[in-house]
Amino acid sequence: MRYEDKRVNDIRIAYIGGGSRGWARTFMTDLAMESSISGTIRLYDIDAEASRANEIIGNRLSQRPEAAGKWTYETCMSLEEALTGADFVVISILPGTFDEMAVDVHMPERLGIYQSVGDTAGPGGMIRALRTIPMYVEFAKAIRDYAPRAWVINYTNPMSLCVKTLYHVFPQIKAFGCCHEVFGTQKVLKGLLEDTMGLKGINRKDIRVNVLGINHFTWFDYASYEGIDLFPMYRKYVDEHFEEGYAERDTNWANACFACAHRVKFDLFRRYGLIAAAGDRHLAEFMPGDEYLKDPETVARWKFGLTSVDWRKEDLENRMEKSRKLLCGETEIDLKPTGEEGILLIKALCGLERVVSNVNIPNTGLQIPNLPAGAVVETNAVFERDAIRPVLAGSVPEPVKALIMPAVENHETILEAALTCNEELVVQAFMNDPQVRGRNCREEDIRKLVRDMVEGTIKYLPKAWAVRK
Repeated sequence: MRYEDKRVNDIRIAYIGGGSRGWARTFMTDLAMESSISGTIRLYDIDAEASRANEIIGNRLSQRPEAAGKWTYETCMSLEEALTGADFVVISILPGTFDEMAVDVHMPERLGIYQSVGDTAGPGGMIRALRTIPMYVEFAKAIRDYAPRAWVINYTNPMSLCVKTLYHVFPQIKAFGCCHEVFGTQKVLKGLLEDTMGLKGINRKDIRVNVLGINHFTWFDYASYEGIDLFPMYRKYVDEHFEEGYAERDTNWANACFACAHRVKFDLFRRYGLIAAAGDRHLAEFMPGDEYLKDPETVARWKFGLTSVDWRKEDLENRMEKSRKLLCGETEIDLKPTGEEGILLIKALCGLERVVSNVNIPNTGLQIPNLPAGAVVETNAVFERDAIRPVLAGSVPEPVKALIMPAVENHETILEAALTCNEELVVQAFMNDPQVRGRNCREEDIRKLVRDMVEGTIKYLPKAWAVRK
């Protein structure tokens, strides 16, 4: 990298998953709108043609006069080529296809286990992790060999296990996970402030929060705006609007499958006294399966949605068509802020900013003292030149810790299961999962579900799974 008058030039970013038809355009947009950094994006993907398409789309975007950030996009045919000399590594992949995700999400329904996302917690999140972890083992080895000093930014789910795998394989890695769920809850607080106090034009970033928990199951025990304690306001709003919830207006959700009225948040606040800081779809999956996800009718009463894998498949077709139009020059990327912070964090790590943001990294005890050391936790951290300094978030209340610990325990179990191809460990993790426990399933049925779900994703698993007895 070369520094010139508050600019950093010649940044080299390796993008693993560079053939993306979705998040890649978000990344390109944010890069094109930032004038203080420039350099080269090396796109690597098992679908090389998709990377080549993004290379053309990205270079065309960078050449537009209104693009403040100037980047050169290059397709690479190997991890070695993409990573060698990289300053940053971005990982954003789809582990498997939506056919495998359909197994993750829908096969457990035969035991009455409904999942609203299926990519982080519950049976779906664990089976997704089995096919994701071997990929991340290879990524970690390659980063260790070809870019050991690079900062690694992960966007793939299951976030906690992806980050955990990177550190397990390469303990000296400088990796962290980024997630926008906390931003969404800040937007809710912003909206409540504007509605109840008549304030206008509040910036989401000015809602100061203390973040503690694990990815997709984060909590605020502190929230303020310009000296105003937001907890009394939130409590009053919950009491007055519990049944209808909050109709969010500032949202980027593309369809009703992703929308919610935040009633799960409101209920968790009444029960535990903290503001749950993720979308209701995610929060519900960490709770017992006979509560918010008991059946589709219960989900409807709580005013959120079950994941539609069919919609995801249709959306992929739409995104591929949009990529085709961008590639042919029939349309252009709209240069508007995306709301993501990845580029801001890159600027901070380059020394151009000092930023406080939520991040997923292993717990040293400095972040959350009463969660296990080494568990990947989500708290705030200070980002500055070549450094991430985690903020002491404090201990989680014991009732909330009791909710978090099954997931933390299962992270350990599923990581070992994936590394050793051990089906019995997967069974143990299923039986420890709140969604499964809440349905009072028979052990023999759980074992058969594990076997069938593994079979449903077998082509993305190491060969040792195929010969197990």
